[in-house]
This record gives sequence, C-alpha cells and structure tokens, in this order.
Amino acid sequence: MDRSTQFRAQVSDHSTELLVALLAGITGVAGSYAVAGYTRQFIVAPIDALVVRLTPGRLVAFVIETIGDEGHLLHIALSVGLAVGLLGAIALLGVRVADRLTQSTLGIVLAGGLAWGVTAAITADPSLAVGAAAPVLVFTALGVQAGDAIEHNPARRRVLASAAAFIGVAAGVGRLANAGGGDGTTEPVSEAVADRLQQADAQALDIDGDVPGLVSEIGEFYNVDIAEFDPEVPADDWSMTITGEVGDDVTVSYDELTAMPTEHRYVTLRCVGEDLNGEKMDTAVWTGTPIKSLLDEADPEGECDCAMLRAEDDYFVQFPVDALDDAFLAWEMNGQPLPQSHGHPVRVLVPGHWGETNVKWLSEIELLDEAMDGYWEQRGWHGTGPVNTVAKLWSTTTLDSGAIELAGHAYAGTRGIERVEVSTDGGSTWEDAELSEPLPGDDVWRQWRHEFDPDGSHEVVVRAVDGEGTVQPEERSDSYPSGATGWVRQTVNMMGASG
Repeated sequence: MDRSTQFRAQVSDHSTELLVALLAGITGVAGSYAVAGYTRQFIVAPIDALVVRLTPGRLVAFVIETIGDEGHLLHIALSVGLAVGLLGAIALLGVRVADRLTQSTLGIVLAGGLAWGVTAAITADPSLAVGAAAPVLVFTALGVQAGDAIEHNPARRRVLASAAAFIGVAAGVGRLANAGGGDGTTEPVSEAVADRLQQADAQALDIDGDVPGLVSEIGEFYNVDIAEFDPEVPADDWSMTITGEVGDDVTVSYDELTAMPTEHRYVTLRCVGEDLNGEKMDTAVWTGTPIKSLLDEADPEGECDCAMLRAEDDYFVQFPVDALDDAFLAWEMNGQPLPQSHGHPVRVLVPGHWGETNVKWLSEIELLDEAMDGYWEQRGWHGTGPVNTVAKLWSTTTLDSGAIELAGHAYAGTRGIERVEVSTDGGSTWEDAELSEPLPGDDVWRQWRHEFDPDGSHEVVVRAVDGEGTVQPEERSDSYPSGATGWVRQTVNMMGASG
C-alpha cells in the first residue's frame, strides 16, 4: 500500500470513529431524555446548572438585554453540546482501547461502564443513568465490530437511519414522561380565595384591548429562574430551617406550616431583568402565612443585619432582616397548590421587592451579623432593593367610535399607585387616566385606561405617580443593574400603535 492510499485509509478510519462517537453522544443524550424526561435527572440538567453558575454576570446581563426570553436557549444548546461531547468522547475512548488492545469486548464494556458511571455521578441517579449508557455501549460496539462496513454508503445510511429512529422514539418517550406530570393540580378553590378572585374581576376596568385582568392566570404568569430545570420537592419531604445568629435553629415542615394562621394576599411580582415596557409583571392571590412568628421563635441574637434566603436550586438572596417583617411564606397560588415552576411546595414573598428576590423552593433562612452578596449581586446586579415605579402601555386600540383607547398596568411596590398620567403630545400636556379601584393589600398593581380622539400621529407618553406623590423618573435606563426606568413612549395614529 503506497503512502497516499495509507493516508486515505487512516482518514477514513478516523472519520468513521468520529461518526460513531457523534452518534453515541447524540443517542446517549436521547436515551437519558427517554428515561428521565425534562427533569434534573436528565444528563443535560446538571451540566446546564454548571454552565449557568460559571457564566459571568455581565454576559448574562448582555444576553438578557439583547436576546430576552430566548437567551436561555443558548445555554441549553451549549449544555446539550457538552453532554453529547462527553458521551461521544467516552465512546471514542472505547473504540480506541478495543483497537489498540485488540480486545473488542474490553473496549465496549469500558465505554458502557464509563458512560453509566459518569452519568450516574452527574445526575446522582444510578438507575436512570442506564438510559445514557446503553446507546453509548451499542454504538461503541458498532464502531468496534462493524467499522469497515460503515465506510460504505449503504451501511452508513443504515447506521444513520437507526440512530435517527432511536432519537425519534426516545424523544417521544421523553415527552410522554413529561406529560405524566403537571404544573400544579386543579383543586376546589376555597371560599376566601374565590371571593378575592371575584373581587378582582369586579374591579377590573372595561378595556377593549388585550390587557390582563387584575389577577393573572397561573399559566400566563411570567416565570424566570437561574436554570432551566426546576427542583422537584414533594410537600411531604419539604422543610425549612432558620439558622445562623439565632438562639435555637427552627425547622418547620409543610404540614406544620400549613397548619399555622393562614392569609390570602394579592401580591404583584415584576422581573428586574425585563425591559421598560416588558410584560414580566403579574399578580396572583397567594395563600400562606407570615414569616415573622417563625423568626421570633428562632430568637435572633445580637445585631442581625442580614438574612440570607436559600433555595433547593442553590439560589440565594440576601435581605435586610427588617424587610422580612411583612414577608410571607406561600404554598398556594390562585387557590391551587403552588406549581413546581413557581416554587412548589413553598416560596417566599417579600413586599415591594423585585420578583427575583421572592425565593422559590425555599429551604433555609440564615440570619447573619453582617451583609453578604446574594446570587445576582455577585454577578453585578443590584435588584434586591425596592421595585421601581412603572406605568406600562400594553394596548392601543381603535374603538368603533374612532377614538383610540390606551391601557395597561401601573405598579410601585408597597408605595402604591396614586394616579397615571397620559400625554398625547409628547409630554407637553398631561391628563389623568382612569384607574381601577385599588385591591386590598400593600403590594398590588392597578389597571389604567385613557381614550382620546386622534387627529393624525401622536407621541403618547405615560407615567405613574406613586402613593407618596413621587412622579416616576423620566430618565431611561436599561434593566442592568437595577431595573429599567423611564417613561414609556409610543407613536400612535388612527390605526393604533406604530412605534
């Protein structure tokens, strides 16, 4: 064999090995998805959590500001690629060992065993790790025993077709596994919650445009987390402990918590990472109990300046201890058990603070004698302070009369909303908008609407005045690092919004 022929043969061998490794990696990830579904036992989940932890905060801010909600697809794609690469590398190692030692069985078993061991270590679930290990073993065996045949087009097509069929079946099985769970169950709503839901409906304004009511549907309530895969915490297994600078640690179980005096509160949440006129702001009726009695029972010692709240997904947020005086541990949302995506079984609600500080899947409150940075503060954000005042312009609708209806929501945390002012001439003159009657509670939004007769193009500007009489700041700022500010502006003509 001349050198040219030998070189081509070596290239062909390497390309065959790489193809087998790639297919092993892809089918290994697909197999893990088939048995684990889109859960934290899926091999991609812990890799994704690591990617999120290692991503610099400024890069996270850039992605949030420039890409928005779709930004999470980037770290998921990277995590899937890393998982495929990891399992593919294991298969490649098995093929190479079999080739070097002329012990095909040893290479195949080594690849399958390593794939199982690595997946079990990553996901902490040895039984489900078989889902990733089995395809890796199979494709390693294929690479070892039938490598020559794969060089030929018919054999290559059969291998690719088999891999595609397996991926399709695995995807279907994984989707069925996901469909088996639910994001909360439907249960009868208590009379107290039903009364509050009815009150919210009664006080909502008659708006022609597409504007949410005063209470958001659970399925439409915005949702943002640090990672893609939510913790699964059964209520029977949940407990929360108050530790740190206390006389005695206090641990409360779910049954003990839900047996305490119960309240039903309207509470609005707004995301610190949304743009000025974004739609990551919603309200629900939350059922739970005040946290202060548990803090008092722990008997804080000395000067406890800070409380660090920790969650099952390794998220952590710090507050001044005084901010927790009116905080609330919630286990129901609109009369239903708290959905997994919103922190099942228990989350905390801290009045007047950005949504990201209202920790889901709460597991610990540690009282500290000095302030420490929380998760987002370590990444350059300052979103643990009071929420900024905002008036949102979410709808511009041309009515049958020819008038244009403007509508939206306004929110200022615990300061409340006194009025919303609308200008249709770029801010030269202002009129008061119609406001919904305030719902009971210290931390609730209000709807607003305003009609005007257009005579061409108008620059509409909206601003809110909070309950302390302070006008929403005009100067615009991005969401990073302290939440978006400024007046919302849109160009509106007889056909509705145009910019």
